[in-house]
Parts: sequence; C-alpha cells; structure tokens
Amino acid sequence: MKTYDVTLDISAELPVWPGDGGILFERIEKIEDGSAANVSRLSMGVHTGTHVDAPYHFIKNGSTAESLSLKTLVGRAYVIHIKDDVGLITPEVLEAAGIPPRTRRVLIRTRNSKLWAKGYKPFTEDYVALDKAAAEYLVKRGVRLVGVDYLSVAPFHDTTPTHVALLKAGTIIVEGLNLSQVSQGRYNFFCLPLKLVGSDGAPARAILVGV
Repeated sequence: MKTYDVTLDISAELPVWPGDGGILFERIEKIEDGSAANVSRLSMGVHTGTHVDAPYHFIKNGSTAESLSLKTLVGRAYVIHIKDDVGLITPEVLEAAGIPPRTRRVLIRTRNSKLWAKGYKPFTEDYVALDKAAAEYLVKRGVRLVGVDYLSVAPFHDTTPTHVALLKAGTIIVEGLNLSQVSQGRYNFFCLPLKLVGSDGAPARAILVGV
C-alpha cells in the first residue's frame, strides 16, 4: 500500500497565479544571530500551490473555507489520465477516460503534471483545464470533488464558467496537485485545507494512498 504526497512544495520558485503577489517566506529570528530559536513567517495568497477553492471564491454568498466538508475532502477517489495531446477537457474527453460509476471524487492527471516532474517552471497560460460543459458533466454524474494538476480548474482566459458550474453545485475544487507519479486507478484521498475563517480558499496538504 503506497502513499503518494501529491502536494506542491512551497518555495520562492513555485509559480503563482498572475497578480497573486508571490510568496514571502523568511526567518525573522535566527539562532546564529543570538536568538533562542529560529522563527519564520510566511506571506502568500490562499490559492497558492496545492489549495482548495471554496464556493465563496466565485459565488457571492457561497460558503467559505472553514465550512468545507471533511466527509468530501477525505475518501475514495479515482485518478484518470488524459492523453498529452488534449489541450481542453470536454465531456467527450471525460467520457473516454472511463470514470467508474458512482465515483464521487475525480482527480485528473494531464500533461500539466510534467511541469511539476522536473522542477518548477514559470507560470504558463497554456495549461490543460476543463471547459464549462465538462464541469457540468461531472456534476451530473454526482462527482463531489474535482482535483486538477495545475493552478486552476478553468482555462486561463475564461475562468468563471467552469468554476461557477462546480462551486454552485457544491462540488469542491482542489487545484495544484502533483500527479506526476500517480497511475490511473482507485486511491484513498486525504486533503486537509487550512481552516481559514471567511476565506475563499485555503492551502492544503494532499496525499493519495493506494488501495
């Protein structure tokens, strides 16, 4: 039974969404300078690296990060592999991927995962994402959690429709997963976002355990 850490490392090299301001991680007290302990501080956006989108991210009166259901964030998941020549995930692509019936958590590995496999690269706008119809397809199938392997579930130049289709239906979105070492199949998924009160999202630690 193998465990996969599918969380991105947080460092200054991690790409962030344009306009999010980057990552500040610094020691403010140092043993070598005479302090009793090393003490650090961190400043970054809530949608940095591996993170969860709460409905409030795109829904005006949507629920916020602290209220996300652990029952949904933890449980059996199915990882699908999308061929490298697919640039946009549509219902037809998902239908061909062979998602088993009654699957409630779907994690989608695309060519995006290669971007994490060999170290971090600058942010790219040309990542693989889901269109609105694909999001609606998953909702119709009863999927309650969708995980993707780049920093957004939606295309860079058209982010709203896909997000709204999922979040309005109460489907949790997990973005920024590193699925580069994960084969297609069933796993136990554990995703624990920070309990940030009133927030539209939260960084998370995510792991997969083989079954």
